[in-house]
Amino acid sequence: MTKRYALISVSDKTEIERVAKSLIKAGLSLLSTGGTLKALEDAGIPVAAVESVTEFPEMMDGRVKTLHPKIHGGLLGLRSNEKHQAAMSEHGILPIDVVVVNLYPFKETITKADVTLGDAIENIDIGGPSMLRSAAKNYQSVTVVTDPRDYDQLISQLDETGETNLAFRQYLAKKVFQLTAYYDSLIANYLTESFEPLEKEANWPQLVLSYEHNQSLRYGENSHQEADFYTQLNAPNYSISRAEQLHGKALSYNNIKDANAALQIIKEFPEACAVAVKHLNPCGVAIGDNIEQAFDRCFEADPISIFGGIVVVNRPVSLELAEKLHTIFLEIVIAPSFDEDAFQLLAKKKNLRLMTLNFPESHDQKEWEYSSVSGGLLVQNVDDSKELTQFDQWETMTERQPTERELTAMSFGMRVCKHVKSNAIVITNDYRTLGIGSGQMNRVGAAKIALEQAKEALTTLDDTLLVMASDAFFPMDDTVQLANQYGVTAVIQPGGSLKDSDSVKACDEAAMAMVKTGIRHFKH
Repeated sequence: MTKRYALISVSDKTEIERVAKSLIKAGLSLLSTGGTLKALEDAGIPVAAVESVTEFPEMMDGRVKTLHPKIHGGLLGLRSNEKHQAAMSEHGILPIDVVVVNLYPFKETITKADVTLGDAIENIDIGGPSMLRSAAKNYQSVTVVTDPRDYDQLISQLDETGETNLAFRQYLAKKVFQLTAYYDSLIANYLTESFEPLEKEANWPQLVLSYEHNQSLRYGENSHQEADFYTQLNAPNYSISRAEQLHGKALSYNNIKDANAALQIIKEFPEACAVAVKHLNPCGVAIGDNIEQAFDRCFEADPISIFGGIVVVNRPVSLELAEKLHTIFLEIVIAPSFDEDAFQLLAKKKNLRLMTLNFPESHDQKEWEYSSVSGGLLVQNVDDSKELTQFDQWETMTERQPTERELTAMSFGMRVCKHVKSNAIVITNDYRTLGIGSGQMNRVGAAKIALEQAKEALTTLDDTLLVMASDAFFPMDDTVQLANQYGVTAVIQPGGSLKDSDSVKACDEAAMAMVKTGIRHFKH
């Protein structure tokens, strides 16, 4: 009877002694390497070093140990192929029927704060993925296990019949290729970020993304849709995947999308800021001398739409703020932290998700966003242009120059407008939104919605400053004419329409100021 082997080489030694004993009980002889070999020997489990089979020493600090024909031949040789069997016999290659391997901890290494490029390189596993792929390719005969969560089923099948069934081996083979693809994608992306690009670097024909399962969701956008949440390893600072949930029920698909939208807005504002989001659009954004004042202004911007929405603030939640939040039905509150008494009050609502996130002082890292379409993926860098706070880069188009306060209001309005679904019009003063028109098929329609909302807001304000921000140019002068009827005094827009002069003329006739930024902010 031909001797059968199992090869064990693991960085995660969870329950490996139990697995080894089960393999021996099933009649397999064990081969191992390095730390795994020592762990099994220390446990008194009979095991041989891989080099006893290869007759070739482990070398180069462990970089070369299993890359040998007697290992890969034992994994890849087809048991039903006479030529393969003859080659194995001629070269003294013994069949390896079970492989238990997990990989060097590359992911864990690169997430360390003090990781060096050298550390990362040494934790790129070469022999492990090679053995896994060889074993998985020959799943008809070879059982390959890389996830400790599969040990129980492996042991159960070995104890019952002394071998594994085909369905289990197929499942394990699929898992191997998913793992090695993910592992290689981590390496590819890490090296892309670590190495300086060539002066002229050709566009790479393949896009490699690395996402790991975070949680299964109850359902997707609607209750009949299945959904899961996958996250990047090194997610951007203002990412919902970096937030820590302290309280409340699990996030839903729509919660995650809305929270992401709110975080993208609030990163525009270093001032004390509060953002309320509903269905991916802001219903209120405001800044203040303190976070309590900012939230009051945010709430007043749209006290109806905030119901059932998401609130993000970029300062700690005090008891005073918590008392305001507690009176409203909200899905999520995200903040840098919660004062203890504030948390205790809000936690009385068992379903309210309370989350913390580290709000960095700056966010200069280049980010990419991905949008799936049927059969494809659209990729673009995040709209993170800085011109909206740099007044000297704007061009005044009208006879009247905007006042300093109007300039501040324009900057505030356009920083919100760039995050509103197109066509987008936002009406503001210099510290809060007054009206938001989003997702309309024509610009004047969006303006009507925003201006009517602003008209209602003015009934509660002594201050009557009205500034209009548009995410794209005005195709004709009807939007400006309408804005004038509602008392708008200044307009900010990208410019570039063939009929810009018509809108400028309408502003001049109404003594309104208009500036152009030169950069469009469509959001589809």
